[in-house]
Amino acid sequence: MKETPLISEDLLKLLICPKSGGTLKMESDKLTCEESSTSYAIKDGIPIMFYPEN
Repeated sequence: MKETPLISEDLLKLLICPKSGGTLKMESDKLTCEESSTSYAIKDGIPIMFYPEN
């Protein structure tokens, strides 16, 4: 049985990493940017894309 993704493929195509502007990949329950090595959680189908500005 195929698992339903946490967010749609159409939405994933529109999202970019707010830190680097890089492409995001869905990995189980998070989005990951290879360029910045940053991961973003997905809660209730909504990507949480905040990061500290330090």
